[in-house]
Amino acid sequence: MVQAVRKPAGDDAIAIARDVLEIEAKAIADLVSQLDERFTEAVHTILACRGRTVVSGIGKSGHIARKIASTLASTGTPAFFVHPAEASHGDLGMIARDDVFIALSNSGESAELLAIVPLVKRQGAKLISLTGNPESTLAKEADVHLYAGAEKEACPLNLAPTASTTAALALGDALAVALMHAKGFTRDEFALSHPGGALGRRLLTHVRDVMRTGESAPRVGQQATLMEALLEMSRGRMGMTAVLDDAGRVIGIYTDGDLRRSLEKSVDLRATRVADVMSGHPRTIGPERLAVEAVEIMERDKVNQILVVDEGKRLVGALNMHDLFRAKVI
Repeated sequence: MVQAVRKPAGDDAIAIARDVLEIEAKAIADLVSQLDERFTEAVHTILACRGRTVVSGIGKSGHIARKIASTLASTGTPAFFVHPAEASHGDLGMIARDDVFIALSNSGESAELLAIVPLVKRQGAKLISLTGNPESTLAKEADVHLYAGAEKEACPLNLAPTASTTAALALGDALAVALMHAKGFTRDEFALSHPGGALGRRLLTHVRDVMRTGESAPRVGQQATLMEALLEMSRGRMGMTAVLDDAGRVIGIYTDGDLRRSLEKSVDLRATRVADVMSGHPRTIGPERLAVEAVEIMERDKVNQILVVDEGKRLVGALNMHDLFRAKVI
């Protein structure tokens, strides 16, 4: 006989969701008061590790362990996940004397983990446990135990791992961030482990990689007429031209907006020097800066183009929003 499923009314669903979020938020907040010198000891243990950090757990704790291992690995702490059941069938060989083994179990009594703990310790690896029971076997066997439990689960039956897994995940993030800080992990180091996708493009793409150079970067000398500047703008198709002094240094920019203002004043295009109607002190950036920094400047100052200059303020390139869109930086 198939049991009918009662669909909660809209207001009921929202009330349930709010209750779940409040329970899980409280589980994380409660961890704050639990932090003590043992957390510092765990950080120092991982920092002193000459091998790898191995993270393990089974069931829902296993999923959290995988995420913690991934976060550690991507933030400067070499780490990987080992399934405790597979460890008993050969994967234990992945764990060596110089490693740190982090074991996750809310009860602290997961049979699969307890079966390999003596072997891990015999190897000489340090053991850090994250459990919801400080009196558990796993907690007592650990070199360092961190409480990662919850007063109650968000599950109405208080059975399905929900608040406890959220707490363990948050504590794992806290470990990773504390280790990042201790190691002085940099943006460039982060980029090296995230070369793919949008994040990689934002962190690895420099201005020099996307800027227009040579004849593709419109420019005129300060003695050029406004008509000559317009012809250069038309040729360059960037809606602007840089204005340079005799040494090739940027002294201004002339844009489509400047052209509209010039026409409103009925200036003589053939007789007027571009230097007399240009915008001085244009936005510039160095070629070694990240392309995303160029985006930030352009969005902040509400401009569509930016000039690229070297340390001597000499023009080396130019780029606009379309270049950044094409490079998928934005």
